[in-house]
Amino acid sequence: MKFFLDTANIAEIEEAASWGVLAGVTTNPTLYAREGGKLADFHDHLKRICDIVDGPVSGETVGLHRDEIVREGEALSAIAPNLIVKVPTMPEGLAATKALSDKGIKVNMTLCFTVPQAMLAARSGASYISPFVGRFDDISEDGIDQLSQVVTALANYDFGHDVEVIAASIRSANHVTQAALMGADIATVPFAVLKNLVKHPLTDRGLESFLADWEKVKNA
Repeated sequence: MKFFLDTANIAEIEEAASWGVLAGVTTNPTLYAREGGKLADFHDHLKRICDIVDGPVSGETVGLHRDEIVREGEALSAIAPNLIVKVPTMPEGLAATKALSDKGIKVNMTLCFTVPQAMLAARSGASYISPFVGRFDDISEDGIDQLSQVVTALANYDFGHDVEVIAASIRSANHVTQAALMGADIATVPFAVLKNLVKHPLTDRGLESFLADWEKVKNA
């Protein structure tokens, strides 16, 4: 499994990249707004992220009609070679994805929740499909089960191009564990979740024990 960071925070991206585990970044309008982002600076901000990350960076379109989405997608893809255009899963999004993929522009279809949505996204030419996990949990449904169904269904077919599943809306280390066990290609996670992935109380306890024993060695 590859790890993407779901953020627009430059400091978080730089720190995760320094660990050597960061394979990409996903952003969206909400994440950019949280950073106090301004419309005039949006493309420059994405360019900074693309310069840091040695992997795909998803920048999202906000148009609701196919022509708008295609124009936005073309402008986004011109920012950097590793910029992936993020498009919502909807009829106009499917049409835009077909047009963009025909131009050689890679698309990440987001806000995907069901197997039929994922299948349509793949058929339209999407290179990445982002089923959401946590938002199912928010309405008391099993997001992991829905993700598993998407992974299984997509693996049944050859779409004529590479399609990778990005487990999105990840809220916990357990979400990541379950996504990895079912074979999801990528998990895109908030920085807080990424930090939790490396933590375990037995690791902390073992480190404390090693350091205490080393103090005995030093003082012997």
